[in-house]
Amino acid sequence: MTWFESLILGLVEGITEFLPVSSTGHLVLTERLLGLQQSEALDAYDIVIQGGAIVAVLGIYRARMKTVACGLVGRDPAGLQLGFKLMAAFVPTAVIGLVAKKFVEAHLKSPGPILLAVVAGAAAIFIVSHLRRGRGPTEGRQVGEVSYRDAVLIGLAQALAIWPGTSRSLVTILAGLLLGLSAVAATEFAFLLGVITLLAATAYKAVKGGPAMMHDIGAVPLAIGIGVSAISAFVAVKWFIAYLNKHGLELFGWYRLALGAVLLALIASGYLQW
Repeated sequence: MTWFESLILGLVEGITEFLPVSSTGHLVLTERLLGLQQSEALDAYDIVIQGGAIVAVLGIYRARMKTVACGLVGRDPAGLQLGFKLMAAFVPTAVIGLVAKKFVEAHLKSPGPILLAVVAGAAAIFIVSHLRRGRGPTEGRQVGEVSYRDAVLIGLAQALAIWPGTSRSLVTILAGLLLGLSAVAATEFAFLLGVITLLAATAYKAVKGGPAMMHDIGAVPLAIGIGVSAISAFVAVKWFIAYLNKHGLELFGWYRLALGAVLLALIASGYLQW
């Protein structure tokens, strides 16, 4: 992998990881367009460079993460409860992800299935936006009011994102909105859950695919990918939070439709294989 390819992949990962557009889908398609061949090393690289995006979100939500950390050492009861609820949301995703992993990699990690997931995600955005029409971004329950039932349901929704093109952020935010959280609270809970989920996935892939990744790709492209991912994710998440405080998710629905149209054209032309 060249330094330019690692820069592009880091940029794509950072921008798309926490936006409701699917980072996995974008990375798979970017790699196809760059002519990179799927391999254990490249799969591990895609996951490990998420570390940069994790650092960015930890920085943005450092106050909330400090509350959770204090709770875990017995100094903040509310933080402890939030930590337990985040773990309750993480468990369904972890279990379903491990069970379905081989099926997803064999059947869903290609342009055709990604196209279907991208368009389905757009439809979901428009449906939920219609149901919430007239509500402001701060109207609804806050993060501290998330119940264990809410957490488990959001975790089950997050499991849908094992289908590339779906978007982990999208399904968790939409689940939170349907459960009565405000847009701001749904986004915050989704991002905090995302940090735990991505940390687990990154650690798992680093152990399993790390040797192949370091041998085939090397340390320099990895460092570039993580660094660019961190910077671009910080900018993207800060922008997204500010945008969502004033607007809804419809923009991302239209983006997903446009992306779907591009994918359909590339598949129809034979440039990408279904």
